[in-house]
Amino acid sequence: MNKQLYLGIDVGSVTVKVVLTDENGELFESVWLRNQGSPIESVKKALSELNGKLKQRKILDDIEILAVGTTGSARYLIKSIVGGDIAKTEIIAHAVAALHEFPDVATILEIGGQDSKIIILKNGIVSDFAMNSICAAGTGSFLDHQANRLGIPIEEFGDYAMKSKNPVAIAGRCTVFAESDMVHKAQMGYSKNDIIRGLCNALVRNYLNNVGKGKDIHPPIVFQGGVSANKGIVQAFQEQLGYEIKVPKHYILMGALGASYLAKDFREKMVAKKGYFKTNFRGFDNVIEINFKTETFNCHGCPNQCEIVQIAMANDIGSEDIVARWGDRCGKWEVF
Repeated sequence: MNKQLYLGIDVGSVTVKVVLTDENGELFESVWLRNQGSPIESVKKALSELNGKLKQRKILDDIEILAVGTTGSARYLIKSIVGGDIAKTEIIAHAVAALHEFPDVATILEIGGQDSKIIILKNGIVSDFAMNSICAAGTGSFLDHQANRLGIPIEEFGDYAMKSKNPVAIAGRCTVFAESDMVHKAQMGYSKNDIIRGLCNALVRNYLNNVGKGKDIHPPIVFQGGVSANKGIVQAFQEQLGYEIKVPKHYILMGALGASYLAKDFREKMVAKKGYFKTNFRGFDNVIEINFKTETFNCHGCPNQCEIVQIAMANDIGSEDIVARWGDRCGKWEVF
């Protein structure tokens, strides 16, 4: 009997997350890897690893993908490449995933590799949100850099912070100021533990004063994204907000999990409306093996001169098929 699953893909600026979930929303299998510049190649590599895991478990032939959802900054591109059924923003995907594990969640704090966001929910519906994608202070990439500079594995960054007895004051408004302040404090003889704890406190202040400014933050509060693995950041949030901070079991996969849940919901709505649903998913082997080509051009049909993005795929007769095109305001060139 086939195992019926939903595929969720989250492609960000730093990482790619791919998950398979079952009918109950439980995680069946997952792959997480760093985005190495090309979203297409990164997703193909992630699906290849996922395919390998399923083969290793000797269950690949028993799996049926019912629907596919994509999210993240490259969601439309990857939807076209893999044959996705639905593409949604990170805000919606993260909210849906958090609600699945914490049905009463009121505030979602999310800090990823190069951006951060806050999501406010009322009665299970997103009522407000904010994103910070301009300044990297407080994001995963900044913490990675500081950990590397201090000679500490990023996985142990939070452990050092928790050992601090006297956190130092670090200027966290800007990455440049924070880094120069850390260097200054180190030269003055402060311990790594106290410097790292001070950095955690500063980054949380920066987040709350920028991303969280003016937001109605109430518990239950869920903290997700890669940075939520940092115990020092979690503790700093708890101290500065005065509430318990909950970290999901699969904190780093929440965007991809949300995409899979949205794909399931989309399929169920289509079945209810039309009586049937067939996914657009091309299949693991096709996505992994087929060469895709991206191009851009400007439309000169009107003064807007829209920049059009086009995805082409090689076909069986040696030419190329346009599988997706977007970017125009009038719909003249769109292919989805």
